[in-house]
Amino acid sequence: MEELRRGATLADIQRYVAELETQRGFADQTAVQKCLLMGEEMGELFKAVRKREGLPIDCEAGALPIADELADLIIYLCAVANRYGVDLEEAFRAKERVNMARNWMVAPAPAS
Repeated sequence: MEELRRGATLADIQRYVAELETQRGFADQTAVQKCLLMGEEMGELFKAVRKREGLPIDCEAGALPIADELADLIIYLCAVANRYGVDLEEAFRAKERVNMARNWMVAPAPAS
């Protein structure tokens, strides 16, 4: 399998993930399995952020670089989208159209 080209679109990345899953033998995993794996990766991202921010973490637990954990999340996100036939770029654009119409106000802090 060829390396993903620089400047790839979201659609390119989504297709690439489908190919890599087939090549690596993960294509038969269900959406539920992928969601659970994505949840584990989210925990690893949180641990990496905690470590980077100097918050206490288990000294025995290794935390990978934040970039690695974010990349893992993209892979699992694409895998789940592929299982449900979701075009992530179109989903993103549609959701942003909804978000652009919302009134985003910051709630005032509660009085103490």
